[in-house]
Formats: sequence, structure tokens, C-alpha cells
Amino acid sequence: MASMSAFTCNNLLPDQVHTVYPLVREVVPTLDLKTWMRIAKRIANPRRADQGGIRVVLRSPRQLPCGLFLYRREHDLAHGPILIAEHMVAVDVLDPQSVMSALVNELDALAERLGCSAIRTMVLGQTSLAASGLYAAGHRPEGATLWKPIEETAPKRKTCNAG
Repeated sequence: MASMSAFTCNNLLPDQVHTVYPLVREVVPTLDLKTWMRIAKRIANPRRADQGGIRVVLRSPRQLPCGLFLYRREHDLAHGPILIAEHMVAVDVLDPQSVMSALVNELDALAERLGCSAIRTMVLGQTSLAASGLYAAGHRPEGATLWKPIEETAPKRKTCNAG
């Protein structure tokens, strides 16, 4: 467990995932509670914390969740072991910048603990607090993330045959 002034950072446990649902809704407003609970309980498996999980920032002394990110450790062809962080959110009425700083510091510490050579952070929206906080901490664009939704009502296209 890492500590930063008025904050502590630790892995969320499966029986705690409901406590951060309001935070997750800040970055994924369409996510319903049932879906979050199902996905988050699997991600938050403490036996797999060295491969992935949910890191949460709690404000002391009351231990109120005010920030989080989902992470996983992967092997990148160019960089070797890397930490991938997604859905980063920092929410605090009084001082959201301090929460963001705690999250960024935790990213670095987690990458080091997991033996990663780099951090790849996926942030939606270039003007978000997460994007500006990461940029201030030395994170830079590596490329472009492109998005194309596949509509269920669209006609099916032919796919490649594997034979």
C-alpha cells in the first residue's frame, strides 16, 4: 500500500467494487451497475494482482474513494513488459489535482513493482484532467488510438477464411 499525504493507494478487492461505481460512471456514463460488478469482480481478483487489477486512491482518514485506474501487465513487441492503464478518473470537490498526482505517482510505482519498462495509458478526451495530469508527469503520445464502432444492425461482411 502506497501513501501520499492525505491519500492511500491500493488494489480494490472484489467485495469492494460497488464502492467505486460512481467514479467509474464519470468515465463510462453508460455503464450499468450489474455489468460493472460482473467485470470488476473478475478484474479485481487478488490472485492475479501481478497481471492486472483496479488501483484506487482513497482520501484519508475516512478512506473515501476519489480516484482509480484499471491496469494490466502485457508484453509489448518493442518495449518488453509494459503497464497498461485505462479508465483513469480523479474526482474530488476540494482538490482533484492532488488526486490526479496520487494516481500518476501510483502508476510509476506500480510499473516499477511489476518490472515494466514503460507505461501505456489510454485516456479518452485530450482535455481531461487525466490527460493533462499525465502530460505534466512526462507521458507523451506514442501513436494514435482509432475507434470504429461495429453496429449490430449493419450487414455482415465476408471474413477471411483460415484455411
